Amino acid sequence: MTRTDAPAGPGGTPPRLPSPLVEAVDPRFERRGVRLVLKRDDLIHPELIGNKWRKLTPNLEAAAGRTLLTFGGAYSNHLRATAAAGRLLGLPTLGVVRGQELADRPLNPSLARCAADGMRLHFVDRSTYRYKTEPRTLAGILRAAGAEDAYVVPEGGSNVLAVRGCRALGEELRDADGVDVAALACGTGGTLAGMAAGLGPGRRALGVPVLRGGFLDADTAALQTAAFGARRGDWSLDDRFHFGGYARTTTELDAFAEDFERRHGLPVERLYVAKMLYGLVALADEGAFPRGTTVAAVITGAPFPAAAPRPQAASR
Repeated sequence: MTRTDAPAGPGGTPPRLPSPLVEAVDPRFERRGVRLVLKRDDLIHPELIGNKWRKLTPNLEAAAGRTLLTFGGAYSNHLRATAAAGRLLGLPTLGVVRGQELADRPLNPSLARCAADGMRLHFVDRSTYRYKTEPRTLAGILRAAGAEDAYVVPEGGSNVLAVRGCRALGEELRDADGVDVAALACGTGGTLAGMAAGLGPGRRALGVPVLRGGFLDADTAALQTAAFGARRGDWSLDDRFHFGGYARTTTELDAFAEDFERRHGLPVERLYVAKMLYGLVALADEGAFPRGTTVAAVITGAPFPAAAPRPQAASR
């Protein structure tokens, strides 16, 4: 079932690149002899935040005016960013949403934002969604949505063009003073794949997966091979900090994020950024970073407005 609503008016501001790198004085790192800095990709653009700008921009250029079709769940940051990009650039967008049962319900705040930005929403059952990358299933989705000529971007936006676009993030950190380790939260691995390739020798990239499953190492390596011909850079993953999986939080994580916000005046997005920051504090406490190390935490997103229902909590 496909649904459409009237688009909002055009608007927007130019991107702020390179994004700021700011000091974060934090005793949990200082007592270990570690310097923490924040790479504020959340300040790149008020609507195309963080890695969304870096991943979407080359795909928007490749779409060349065609409808841009992509995928996501009911609270997908990627869907919201794609819809905003379409509005800002006058490009039609279509979001394939996981969950046919959502089609006849009122839109949640996240999907309502997508619709207000002009995105057509096409709901599919979860079984079909699971196989959306298979050619026959994808062709069926495109036919059902009336979008057979659309430019398709994968869930999360991670494809070859996105990975190459995220290489600039690594290059910005490579050129920054003294950064030894660059860390970020990972969903599909595209930002990590690009950042690691741009960091250059002598610097290490650390990814903190927000999904369970242990599949991201192979996916990230495959993205690098597709984009650059081989694995690039020194990178690794630590999958201990997903807090139950995607769109899951706990009271412990919420308390940590609120404390970090008080300490540093930074609004902390819960599903990605909070998990990465929690992981860095835990790793520092474990002595994982040698004394004298400068760790750059990449802030890839910002909280969605508080009017949106909180995601389901999970015990840990």
